[in-house]
Amino acid sequence: MEDAHSALLDLDNDTAFFGVFDGHGGKVVAKFCAKYLHREVVNCEAYAAGDLGTAVHRAFFRMDEMMRGQRGWRELQALGDKINQFSGMIEGLIWSPKGSNSNVEHDDWAFEEGPHSDFTGPNCGSTACVAIIRNKQLVVANAGDSRCVISRNGQAYNLSRDHKPELEAERERIQSAGGYIQMGRVNGTLNLSRAIGDMEFKQNKFLTPDKQILTANPDINIVELSDDDDFLVLACDGIWDCMSSQQLVDFIHERINTEASLSAVCESVLDRCLAPSTLGGEGCDNMTMILVQFKKPNSQNKEANGTEQSAGDAEHAETRVAEENGS
Repeated sequence: MEDAHSALLDLDNDTAFFGVFDGHGGKVVAKFCAKYLHREVVNCEAYAAGDLGTAVHRAFFRMDEMMRGQRGWRELQALGDKINQFSGMIEGLIWSPKGSNSNVEHDDWAFEEGPHSDFTGPNCGSTACVAIIRNKQLVVANAGDSRCVISRNGQAYNLSRDHKPELEAERERIQSAGGYIQMGRVNGTLNLSRAIGDMEFKQNKFLTPDKQILTANPDINIVELSDDDDFLVLACDGIWDCMSSQQLVDFIHERINTEASLSAVCESVLDRCLAPSTLGGEGCDNMTMILVQFKKPNSQNKEANGTEQSAGDAEHAETRVAEENGS
């Protein structure tokens, strides 16, 4: 299982944060993003100024910056398997000025001297699809082929674009940076054109980070939520390989009012997508899904259920997270 996720209803008093990270070539970049991306959003000056789009855009690039050097190497080791965790802990004790507890509190990520000071970053990577909700504003940031979809009166609307090499803008950037596309894959290996990590594709010193063969540059989509919005879904391509956006929205609508919890709805989706065997390929990928249901205003809720809901709850969301290994 190489996926990770974040689901924080209280990023601050007015803001919720949700993210799905689909790792490839290893799990550590996805885990790194789940641990640090939301912190870097909050840490950005634009966040305090209310500019959520700029804050999350900067945070995506910040992940690549943070994973370089001695500090980045050590943090990735600590998020790896047991052997890597041990190596990271030992190096942390030896080289970190804050000792083994340097992970506990977020800081300004100062450069650390050590045997991996010239570490250029990990060669594995991860998609990142993030949704930030503040009052009625929804900000979606995406790099890769995970996807965010909103249901509005039962109609599915994609709030992100799958970044695939065959898209014209992606192909032009890849080729201009010296890369190529073979069998639908970047340099014959990756079947997506944007990701965090994968630093071997980001080594051209004459190009800015957004112009590299592979880039962490996210598309940003800002929408105003309305009373017609039912729920929001963030999911990795393991789901979308098996169901279209509208099929998933229809599937959820059939169950969201009859299942005992949103977790049970997510489990039903995963059961629907999982292959009965590994022979066919489809339905064998890792799968992670976040389902966020929007609570309706008092008048609608009372009419539908005959019960009242406190005004303080009207603009908040209820969320459950489910993830399962497709293999």
